[in-house]
Amino acid sequence: MPDSAQQLLHLVIGGELTDLTGTTFRDLDKVEVVGVYPNYATAYTAWKAKAQQTVDNAHMRYFIVHLHRLLDPGHDTKPAS
Repeated sequence: MPDSAQQLLHLVIGGELTDLTGTTFRDLDKVEVVGVYPNYATAYTAWKAKAQQTVDNAHMRYFIVHLHRLLDPGHDTKPAS
């Protein structure tokens, strides 16, 4: 089993944006979670497939989120009581 500290988790999500120049989704209830992937290469493959399926809708965008950059349990802080 791989060392979980070395995993690089990537989330692929997408949906219709309100504006072509931003990253605000039109309807958060319709944001699609494509999946979570153990490396960038597989996340990119999933992202590309979804992006190509929606090429006819200019407002539809998919993103790769680097979850491993957000996960740092060693720096979690607890709120003061």
